Amino acid sequence: MAALSLRNVTVIAHTPLFQNLNLVIGEGDRLGLVAANGAGKSTLLKCLAGLAEPTHGDIVRSRGLRVALVEQDVPVHLLDLSLHDVLLQALPPVEREGQEWRVDMVLDEFEAPADLRKLPMHALSGGWQRLALIARAWITEPDLLLLDEPTNHLDLEKVFKLETWINAAGYTAPIVVASHDRDFLDACTMKTLFLRPEESVSFAHPYHRARALLDAHDAAAQTQRDKTLREAKRLRQSASALRNVGINSGSDAAQVKSAQIRRRADALEQSVRAVHKERPGKIRLANRGTQARVLVALENVTVQAPDGRKLFAIPKLDVAQGERIVVLGRNGAGKSQFVRLLHDAMRASDGLAGIRTSPSLALGYVDQDMAQLPGKDTAHDFILSQFRLGDQRSRAVLAEAGFSIERQSLPIAKLSPGQKARLGLLALRLSEPNFYLMDEPTNHVDIPGREQLESEILDAQATCIVVSHDRSFVKTIGTRFLLIEKGRLREIDGPEVFYESVVG
Repeated sequence: MAALSLRNVTVIAHTPLFQNLNLVIGEGDRLGLVAANGAGKSTLLKCLAGLAEPTHGDIVRSRGLRVALVEQDVPVHLLDLSLHDVLLQALPPVEREGQEWRVDMVLDEFEAPADLRKLPMHALSGGWQRLALIARAWITEPDLLLLDEPTNHLDLEKVFKLETWINAAGYTAPIVVASHDRDFLDACTMKTLFLRPEESVSFAHPYHRARALLDAHDAAAQTQRDKTLREAKRLRQSASALRNVGINSGSDAAQVKSAQIRRRADALEQSVRAVHKERPGKIRLANRGTQARVLVALENVTVQAPDGRKLFAIPKLDVAQGERIVVLGRNGAGKSQFVRLLHDAMRASDGLAGIRTSPSLALGYVDQDMAQLPGKDTAHDFILSQFRLGDQRSRAVLAEAGFSIERQSLPIAKLSPGQKARLGLLALRLSEPNFYLMDEPTNHVDIPGREQLESEILDAQATCIVVSHDRSFVKTIGTRFLLIEKGRLREIDGPEVFYESVVG
């Protein structure tokens, strides 16, 4: 039985986000929603939840359908409530008394520690805030659960926990997930909808299989388009030749036939649809040359927490040119502190004890919160002042990276997380480093942007140290894998060793 169906649904915001969308969501469905940032995923989820209306078309819900939407941000009115009360207040007022056992049961399902349950939402980590919003939706026992970027702010351990929970959930209500995490989509969905402004495409497969089918679909569409345009061109040539015959011989029949053929060519050209192309905004990493074989060398280095606690030790580590090192470890192991320590050492004129860097090293740094971006400056002023490109060139590179003229003039603090990530990666490219130090560079970056960043890193033969929870990204770029475990940093053969320990 269909819980919800869409009939020719269109949403236009200046330009179409998606058009003539037909979709049926029924019992047991697990649907992955895929599109670039700003392409309408959140808008579609709000339409499904009844919080927004489409420009055209109809959304039909089964009678009494209860829909729960988990949005990306914590509502302000929940920030001062404890984790326990956030869930309790999701229940209807008449059901709250005597129902605290339901709250405890759901928090047990999410393995929430007892001390966390009494803390206010604003005191929780971003990951626990996300899980709290999902648990808050789940406790209402919805008939349809909508998740908007559920893995944002989650460390890998919590991502695995969420995957396990979704797959073990003992109910058949459908779930729709908008996400940029390709492995998460594979683990949690059975169908995939690629949302597009011209013609959206869906497949009854998880992301990676659906993506292969989409590529084949697009290739066939391009082949058919080229064939149709060639036929239209041939018809126009025939029409022109007939017209000349008609003029030279005075034949009205040839003129009429020429006009008929031209109309056929017009009809063919009008029937041709443009083939969809993703526009993630170019990143194009560069690689400033260096002859040094070893760019960074560490010996007997201790990484500490901000309060001075020892997190782990590094007996010896050399980073050679062309190596792409991925640092793995559980949340709190010290991955980000390690990146900050390296960053400080590379910026210090005389380095730090135990850390030597090549004099030819040119650093490119990305913080997971894009804290290196000046929030009060506009994107245009930042690029102009930082890289001295001149006004016209600064505007051109920003436009190439996907920033409209209007967005170029906004304070960086007002940009969306995805736009900040894109700006940070643009600045990385323009600095032309030969060593990339990146802490969660794919945070808030959409799938086309992630794939492009992967390609650019490989094409540039970049040397880098990376911390990332994106399993596809790690698998694609990594050449060496370091695991922080039991107070030490050690090398492992591949990331699967770590992933298995987290799941176990």
